[in-house]
Amino acid sequence: MSRGGRLEARRRRHFRLRKGVSGSSGRPRLAVYRSNRYIYAQVIDDASGHTLAAASSQEADLRGRSLTVDTASEVGKLLGSRARAAGVASVVFDRGGFAYHGRLKALADAAREAGLDF
Repeated sequence: MSRGGRLEARRRRHFRLRKGVSGSSGRPRLAVYRSNRYIYAQVIDDASGHTLAAASSQEADLRGRSLTVDTASEVGKLLGSRARAAGVASVVFDRGGFAYHGRLKALADAAREAGLDF
C-alpha cells in the first residue's frame, strides 16, 4: 500500500513541524506556502486566529514575473514592511514542510532585512 507521495510527505512534515510551532499575539507565526507558480506568506496570530499581514507573488506589481529567488525576495520585503507597519517585530517561522532552501530561504532573508526578527 502506498504512503501517498510528495504532497503527502510534505503534509506529514508540516504537521510534525506545527506540533512545536505556534504563533501568539506577542510573537506571531510567519507561514509560507510555495506552489510551482506562486509563493504566499502571511503573519498569523494563532491565539486569536487573525492574519496580521500577508503578501504573495500574485499581487499586481509582481503578477507578471515568474517564481524565482528574486521574486520570493520581493515578497519577503513586502511582507516584512507590512508586518512592521502592523506592529509586529518578532515572528516564529513556519516553513510549511518545505525545505529551507532557495526561494523559501530568499523570502526569509528578505523579511529579516525588512526588520522582522526570527
